[in-house]
Amino acid sequence: MNCNIQKFFWAIITFSCIIITVHSQSKTNTTSAANADSFILACGATTDSTDANGRKWTSDTKFITSNNNSLSVTAKSQDPSLPSTVPYMLARIFQSEATYKFPVSPKYRHWIRLHFYPSSYNNFDPLNSFFSVTANGFTLLNNFSASITAEALTQAYIIREFTMIKIESGFLDLTFTPSNSYNDSFAFINGIEIISMPEIFQSVSMVGFSDQNMEAEFYTMQTMFRLNVGGQYIPATDDSDLSRIWYDDSPYIYGAGLGVTTEADKNVTIAYPSKDSKYIAPLDVYRTARSMGPNATVNRNYNLTWIFDIDVNFTYLVRLHFCDYRLDKVNQMVFTIFINNQTAEQEADVIAWSGGKGVPVYKDYATYVNGKNGDDQLWLALHPDVEVKPEFYDSILNGLEIFKLNDTKGNLAGPNPVPSPMKAEAESQQGKFTSHSKLSKGGVIVGSVLGSVAGLGLIVALIGIFMHKKKTDKKELSSSTNSWLPIYGSSRSSGTNTTSKSSGSSRISNLGGGFCRHFTLAEIRIGTDDFSESRVIGVGGFGKVYKGFIDGNTKTVAIKRANPSSEQGVHEFLNEIELLSKLRHRHLVSLIGACEENNEMILVYDYMANGTLREHLYKTKNNNQTLSWVQRLGICIGASRGIHYLHTGAKFTIIHRDVKSTNILLDEKWVAKVSDFGLSKTGHTLNQTHVSTIVKGSFGYLDPEYFRRQQLTDKSDVYSFGVVLFEVLCGRPALNPSLAKEQVSLADWAILNYKSSLEEIIDPHIKDEIYPECLKQFTETAVKCLSDNGLDRPSMGEVLWNLEYCLQLQKNPDGPKVVAKQKANDAYALYATLLSIDEEEDEKSDKFEDHSANAVFSQIVNPKGR
Repeated sequence: MNCNIQKFFWAIITFSCIIITVHSQSKTNTTSAANADSFILACGATTDSTDANGRKWTSDTKFITSNNNSLSVTAKSQDPSLPSTVPYMLARIFQSEATYKFPVSPKYRHWIRLHFYPSSYNNFDPLNSFFSVTANGFTLLNNFSASITAEALTQAYIIREFTMIKIESGFLDLTFTPSNSYNDSFAFINGIEIISMPEIFQSVSMVGFSDQNMEAEFYTMQTMFRLNVGGQYIPATDDSDLSRIWYDDSPYIYGAGLGVTTEADKNVTIAYPSKDSKYIAPLDVYRTARSMGPNATVNRNYNLTWIFDIDVNFTYLVRLHFCDYRLDKVNQMVFTIFINNQTAEQEADVIAWSGGKGVPVYKDYATYVNGKNGDDQLWLALHPDVEVKPEFYDSILNGLEIFKLNDTKGNLAGPNPVPSPMKAEAESQQGKFTSHSKLSKGGVIVGSVLGSVAGLGLIVALIGIFMHKKKTDKKELSSSTNSWLPIYGSSRSSGTNTTSKSSGSSRISNLGGGFCRHFTLAEIRIGTDDFSESRVIGVGGFGKVYKGFIDGNTKTVAIKRANPSSEQGVHEFLNEIELLSKLRHRHLVSLIGACEENNEMILVYDYMANGTLREHLYKTKNNNQTLSWVQRLGICIGASRGIHYLHTGAKFTIIHRDVKSTNILLDEKWVAKVSDFGLSKTGHTLNQTHVSTIVKGSFGYLDPEYFRRQQLTDKSDVYSFGVVLFEVLCGRPALNPSLAKEQVSLADWAILNYKSSLEEIIDPHIKDEIYPECLKQFTETAVKCLSDNGLDRPSMGEVLWNLEYCLQLQKNPDGPKVVAKQKANDAYALYATLLSIDEEEDEKSDKFEDHSANAVFSQIVNPKGR
């Protein structure tokens, strides 16, 4: 019996090895046949090796042209999330400039994929590694730190992918140069892929400029995102001969408007329209999709939106993949495509493009992302084209790729991301890190098993690799998306929780969902020199604000201490913690923590180096220079994004209730951030039209309709923001009792002068800077905000749209009016449709009741994008 079992085991092992060998050879042959001049190198290796997916990696030795200071090293430890030991456990280190030279065909483009595993190698500390990578005159990476990048993205390894234009010389030179700005700096690389590919790019029209095309085939690009929309992770081995990786799109979806995901029925055939179409994307991408859902009423009132963090001052090619496997007639589903708040395509009809059901098609669009206003996001939105009255009010997307194009200097390099020390600590507290002792113990167990039963161990190892690969794929996806999505709760919980907590800590903890750091009064006193008057940087309705330091004077913060005689008390204090502990947005001031000890109520925020907006408009202090008109526009746009997020960025509308120029703060880069949420109110549902409440706010900014009816709506914030817009334009306070009666209220004075003598009330510092068309658009927007009836006021989304348009008119007064068509068709109504969210009630998605790290607010689109 035992003999039979043994024979059976060896039969299984033999059969498994045969299958694995055939599968591996099949994969290798396919790759080599499709890519005749491709190279897959395990850097630092001396012999050929195979990874967990059966791909063969060869030694890099013969491709290095200069290796005087080249070293082959082995990583000291193996992170459990590595998909394979090959190519990551070995590395090639360069202490001086070194070049790889690859003979390539001038007929083809080539993928360049660089693999980095920033572990410790011998005596080389990855923290000291800063280097650049160039390829035939193109800068791929500059001052790159794989260690900093991996920490910021919470990934164990980094893959950077580029697509290189055709090289006429027939040689691709890949040069690694350690930075000379750091002592003992070195360059390293674990794996290099050079994969030949057909030319899959052609001329692309620029979004917003129908008369301008970009010849994409003449550009080298970096792959920023590649998503299987509505589907699962697709590994390189399942791609259509180009070994690309496709990730899930769900982490990039904006807000609660997730839509629905579908998969083609087994009876539906998905077929490429031509033989070469397979290189565009694998069929698996076209078998799944994300659409808006079956409810036409809901679909009319929201847009399906994705948000992506990118590098500014580059042109991006956005490739959208479509395949409609449900409908088969033209005009059944027609939608509009928006990229960065501009119309990329009107009357998009997948069946009209593809010619039939189940036929893949793709569309390319190019857009330039300007960084002058600190914006570093790119957003994509789809919305049913209501005007053409299609049969179904819906939109669809199957796949998405975003490529960054080289600039005029041949540069593709962006900055290293900034790691968050708070995130690492929070993750550590949640037990997400596995201790070294556990890893070591696991390694001993696995080693003993493999050593004792070689045959059975082979099967166990192969199964383990396969299962581990699936888990790693999911983990890799989760990690990689952290670099592009805002980190909520855990990442922003600054520092360590103090061991000594106040009696009120439990109340703070309950409200903050565990995301509000608890400070002791002793820490606050040390950080403010015992509340020294020399540290006071502002005084508000809540109390004094101090410039302070925490964490051993390593972090500058703003510390707001409640005044016992203030009208704002415990309710406002707890309200601010409740809201800001969960809100994370570029244009909202971040709450770090709070202190409630010895009857003190203290809030700790990120420090805003440039103070309030008001300080730079009038009665300036510390010799502040007057802001230019373009600066003022940028600040207004940023503030409107923050307020727009409050109104639409979660299931419950948040009404700020105290929008004013002193509650708009400016950081060191002049990025506007909305602050002071002590008076904020939360609507019970988005369908609720108002919140009945006792009137609170600041005179001069107070909505007259709210004051009369005591019914608070999001339009109350719009009114207050309209006053801020005129403050920005006129350079005077909202109320000035020293002036004549008709001039005391800025809102009344501005409306009175709007049509007759507007130029007389404009701030003389900027009067000559403003172009007439920009001024007209700006004042029209501000006046509409001040409409006496809330229903006549625009939403914050519409205000934001118009301010972006103002900035465009100011910067390019004689250029094409890229949004003229939308404006002619009632821009307010169109944009209201695009940016509103009509969410159905769902207890499971209630962001306020669920305090888990993944359940806090999603980031709203900021319409220019990042």
